[in-house]
Amino acid sequence: MSGFRILVVEDEEPIRGFIRINLERNGFEVREAASGEEALNLMLETLPHLVVLDLKLPGMDGLEVCRILRQKYPQVAVLMLTARGQDMDRVKGLEMGADDYVVKPFNPLELVARIKAILRRVFPAADGEICYGDLSIFPAARQVKKGGKLLELTHREFDLLLFLARNPGRVFNRDELLDHVWGENYFGDPKTVDVYIRRLRAKLENGRANPGFIETVWGVGYRWRAE
Repeated sequence: MSGFRILVVEDEEPIRGFIRINLERNGFEVREAASGEEALNLMLETLPHLVVLDLKLPGMDGLEVCRILRQKYPQVAVLMLTARGQDMDRVKGLEMGADDYVVKPFNPLELVARIKAILRRVFPAADGEICYGDLSIFPAARQVKKGGKLLELTHREFDLLLFLARNPGRVFNRDELLDHVWGENYFGDPKTVDVYIRRLRAKLENGRANPGFIETVWGVGYRWRAE
């Protein structure tokens, strides 16, 4: 299940590092946060598929973080980490929208198995192929093929392509694309988006005058053709 991004929110560095190592061994991309506040600040930059969330955090506790995640990022899965004897907090977390929980101390194999099960349930097509005509996108492998030929895309080009392809027909302005693809903490020139769109078109369209995949909506931004 490589290609999935996971944010680990745990204030104890040894536990956080232990989780990160085991997840990376299983092909996951991992970011870390030591507090709820740091986790929320990283959300747009990281765009995780799943958050591993300790309930007992300093400052903003895990229940409050879970509540905010469900409100602002309903598409993101949440796996809670709880200590023995925290039955009521566990129930509250599940009622608040957490997808599952693991009790500390936990077996790393169980943690990875629970995460994979959640991802298969919440993102049933996330590993699957996305097709538009002769264009095929493979999210987990981070590969794109056009007419059966593998295209060479940079990391950012792929992220931009995948984001647009997963939102067909919807128009995004430059600032929205910067927030979703580059992260909300990116403060570069919005025209950076235009540069990357041109690069993608050159690789996808083979010099065609009329774009077949990425359309310009003049005065607004860009969209992926829905049909």
